[in-house]
Amino acid sequence: MTHPSTLARPALQEPRDRAVRPSRAARSLPYAAITALGLFAAARLAGLLVLAGTAWATGRHPVALLARSWDSAWYLGIAAHGYGRTLHFHPTVVHSDLAFFPLYPALVRAVTTLTPLTGGSAGLLVSWAAAAAAACGMYAIGARLHGRAVGTALVLLWGLLPHSVVLSMAYTEPVLTAFAVWSLYAVLDGRWLWAGSLAALAGLSRPNGFAVAAAVLVGAAQEVWRHRGKVSHRVWTGAALAPAGWTGYVLWVGHREGHWLGGYFQVQRLWGSRFDLGRGSLHFVKHLLLHGDRFVFPMTMVIVAAAVLLYGLLIADRAPLPLLVHSGVLLLIALGGSGFFESKPRFLLPAFPLLLPLARALVRTARARPWHATLVVGALAGLSFAYGAYLVVIAHTPL
Repeated sequence: MTHPSTLARPALQEPRDRAVRPSRAARSLPYAAITALGLFAAARLAGLLVLAGTAWATGRHPVALLARSWDSAWYLGIAAHGYGRTLHFHPTVVHSDLAFFPLYPALVRAVTTLTPLTGGSAGLLVSWAAAAAAACGMYAIGARLHGRAVGTALVLLWGLLPHSVVLSMAYTEPVLTAFAVWSLYAVLDGRWLWAGSLAALAGLSRPNGFAVAAAVLVGAAQEVWRHRGKVSHRVWTGAALAPAGWTGYVLWVGHREGHWLGGYFQVQRLWGSRFDLGRGSLHFVKHLLLHGDRFVFPMTMVIVAAAVLLYGLLIADRAPLPLLVHSGVLLLIALGGSGFFESKPRFLLPAFPLLLPLARALVRTARARPWHATLVVGALAGLSFAYGAYLVVIAHTPL
């Protein structure tokens, strides 16, 4: 077992007059977390009902759409047959399944081995269980920093994001978010071995999973700085473990491709994904502004712009540094990466700290004007359910 490090806890959270004492949050967690999880489940269930109705109205099967849309088919293929699938569209456009990180298909493979479930059903089970685990951890962080009401609002808002339909699909975002949330909670609680181990698993989930490792490393550096290097060996071990998952997979792909350091990034470039400081995204935005395009793309611009604004508010709220680093790295990847412009909001789903300012504002509104808060939540729910059904059933645009 690990034990709390020598970190002075207030250094990684807001001043005590603005935060809930950890012991109080821990005592209230089982009961209040159930409420938050229930609201999250109700929100996602309502969204699924809207999606199912839309699918049936268009002659399609909702479960097939949730389990085998876009990247889900790649993950299920890896789970069933391992790596090795490559599609050649053009000399400069080659889609290899090596672009997909291994943890999610490994979990799906484990479920299909231990149960009679098919690959698609197993994928949905893994995603739904991970989303529930992420919601519980999200509540724990929100309650620790700002109280139980904010923790509950944070979970509810996450379940009502425009792209929250992805949390109900056979996609990797719920798995990444679950490991990210609990790793960040371990950092705030000074449990460095847990933080590093969970960050390593997050790094095995998705390419942007290294944002969790960055947050752990910055938190550890902050700890070392505050105590002038006189810290428990658990801090150093946790920091060493944090990037191991992401680095290990990137190097394995590099070895397989014959280029240790560049092999994985070449695979991504052939998919059309690369980090170019946003140059490709700016060209695409220019195209949208001058020529217009499908509804998904303007919505993507609005969502990403809102995320930038929320990050500014998160900084103004003096959020703990690891939360700022985690969300900042995810936002930087979304802004600076090119290719699959419409997927940027999905890449931001694990950046849950961005919702903390909104959760605090919603709680204040609910206390002062309950009906106003009800209308806001209702409007967010309507947007989330309708847009989610549109994305999956109608848009025919990669998620």
